[in-house]
Amino acid sequence: MKIGDRVRVKESVIVYHHPENKKQAFDIKGMEGELTAIITEWEGRPVSANFPYLVQFSKKFRAHLKEEEVESI
Repeated sequence: MKIGDRVRVKESVIVYHHPENKKQAFDIKGMEGELTAIITEWEGRPVSANFPYLVQFSKKFRAHLKEEEVESI
């Protein structure tokens, strides 16, 4: 996958920061968005992020995900 690809969440992922369900458990399985970043470095130094894929689902909602949680569409 590369930046700009459309992706879909293929596993059950519970988030608590969804704009329409604040502070409540919300499953984003099946949601589609755009891969906006793959976090591999910070301030010029390499990092091993636990959730390196940043996916923008809507104007107000984005989430960091693992590689095995998303698939290209």
